[in-house]
Amino acid sequence: MSTAPLNQLAEVDYRPSTPRSYAPKIGLIGCGGITHQHLRAYRAAGFHVAALCDVRIERAHERAQEFFPQAVVTDDYQQLLRDDSIEVIDVATHPGERVPLIESAILAGKHVLSQKPFVLDLDAGQRLVDLADKHSTVLAVNQNGRWAPHFSFARVAAENGLLGDVFAAHLGCHWDHSWVAGTEFEKIEHLVLYDYAIHWFDIVRCFFSHRPVRRVFASTARVPRQTLMPPLMAQALIEFDEGQATLAFDAGVVHGPFDQTFVAGTDGSLLSQGPSIQSQQLTVTTAAGEVSPTLAGSWFPDGFHGTMGELLCSIEERRPCTIDARDNLESLALCFAAIASADSGQPITPGSIRKLPE
Repeated sequence: MSTAPLNQLAEVDYRPSTPRSYAPKIGLIGCGGITHQHLRAYRAAGFHVAALCDVRIERAHERAQEFFPQAVVTDDYQQLLRDDSIEVIDVATHPGERVPLIESAILAGKHVLSQKPFVLDLDAGQRLVDLADKHSTVLAVNQNGRWAPHFSFARVAAENGLLGDVFAAHLGCHWDHSWVAGTEFEKIEHLVLYDYAIHWFDIVRCFFSHRPVRRVFASTARVPRQTLMPPLMAQALIEFDEGQATLAFDAGVVHGPFDQTFVAGTDGSLLSQGPSIQSQQLTVTTAAGEVSPTLAGSWFPDGFHGTMGELLCSIEERRPCTIDARDNLESLALCFAAIASADSGQPITPGSIRKLPE
């Protein structure tokens, strides 16, 4: 294909979207730490959060007071599901509690945005996907990394063919993840590959136009003198037909954090790098020359605007949702396979591992 003009590359539409006129009432189930970013983004975007629910009702009150003082506050999620005026449910609980909540919301006729990682069992996820189809509701997954400005730009450029046929992607993330000490996250054995890297497994699939992954080989290691339970280093080699991707995670970098994304296609390459996932400088190079657009926004909170905005726009426009749960099962299958590979020392085909390895 012909090389994209530089002005076309500079004008890639990577920013989160907002519906033109659809403004449904949203109910949030689960008001833990990450929902600060959900609600911060929803308020800035003008989304209508009408109710907040948490088993620890004081957390729901705290979120309401900070972001949506007029919202109903409850510790009974069924109250949200019985309210016919609430059309969309944001399920932000931990994965182990999530399946029955999502199922109940679908049966109540609600559209659902599920926190990531979606499920612990691919077959359970498939049942939820089929149930949503049966009840004509949209079930989406909060893969908010797709709207981190640098990932979003790269994703849109790749999906629109502006780099030609993508054949390589190499991503490295080097940061300090010690904030999890003493939290529930420290109890996750494969914290890096599961809870964190799910964003990278998902975005890599986008770069390769959702082509099937042949197999993945992964490993983990501990940082010298680390005191946290889960290994803080992980890497993965992902094989596609006529393509490859590598992921490297070093979560024990206390000094000088660094993050880099490189995507290569037959007509161009893209490099984004910076001191963190929040601050990046991006450059695209083709035969026409080089362009370095100034990226607006940041992953937090724009990623959360992006996911809810995409769900609402898909409902308004009556089109498939790009973050629908059916597609997300492919990202989760890649994640599960990587964890199984790290445990076994063998390459694994995604889809062959149906549950999160214990």
